[in-house]
Amino acid sequence: MKSVTFEDSLFEECYFEDITSSNTFFKNCTFISTIFYNTDLFEYKFINSRVLNSTFLHNKEGCQLDFSDDNNAYMIYFVSFLGTLAVLPGNIVSALLMDKIGRLRMLGGGCCLSFPPSPVPVF
Repeated sequence: MKSVTFEDSLFEECYFEDITSSNTFFKNCTFISTIFYNTDLFEYKFINSRVLNSTFLHNKEGCQLDFSDDNNAYMIYFVSFLGTLAVLPGNIVSALLMDKIGRLRMLGGGCCLSFPPSPVPVF
């Protein structure tokens, strides 16, 4: 369910299973003998609602991916572009160093710097 608002609704003997909701709220609703199984419908989504004789089983935990209205495609691509732009100075320096000292020396130096010395001698 995405961007749905239920207002002044009655849910009686309903079964919600495998529900992932984004920007969905229940305002002034009543839930009677309802089962919520494997959902991400948490307490903050029930605004002024009454939950009577209802059960929440196996709620989804952790950070659920949320494509709410404020996460539009423009911002996702813009942040990706900024991340790509951030590595540009390192790529330029790396290309200039490779031109100066050579490809094999850069590769060997990178390998030596990336592996820390072993505390136990290897035979």
